[in-house]
Amino acid sequence: MDDRISVYNDKMQKTEDYLKSELSQIRAGRANPHVLDKVMVDYYGTPSAIQSVGNVTVPEARIIQIAPWDKSMLKAVEKAILASDVGITPTNDGKVIRLIFPELTEERRKELSKEVKKKGEEGKVAVRNIRRDGVEAIKKLKGTEVSEDEMADLEDELQKMTDKFIKEIDKIVEEKTKDVMTV
Repeated sequence: MDDRISVYNDKMQKTEDYLKSELSQIRAGRANPHVLDKVMVDYYGTPSAIQSVGNVTVPEARIIQIAPWDKSMLKAVEKAILASDVGITPTNDGKVIRLIFPELTEERRKELSKEVKKKGEEGKVAVRNIRRDGVEAIKKLKGTEVSEDEMADLEDELQKMTDKFIKEIDKIVEEKTKDVMTV
């Protein structure tokens, strides 16, 4: 790959990675510890990820269990989950905190499916914007030592790169939609 457009490949890859992280936070009726990734707990005055203050496990398909290493953190973890947008009320038995995911209704599954597709479209728009920036940068090479053929090759390579990422995003969205719609 030409160095002049490798930066656009990196940007497209970051867009894809961001989409994956966004989609991992959409719960599909099954317990997924990634829904807690953005939840921060006050650990002795320092905001910390829940995974760094305790053991996060999935003992059953619809339950996440959090066992803080320091039992005095139970209330702080519970408070952080309640204050977040996870949408599940934690249960605290004095030793561990459990998040029990309810079964999703058909209507909720369809809403989540639409949200997944929307995020996928946003990802594809971002990739196309990166391509547009790349094409503009290539056109600015006109009048330099770069020939018209080289510029055409660069644009062609950029288009192939864009197509690859769009196809990848479609695949990610399709998998997540299937995951959300599976009962």
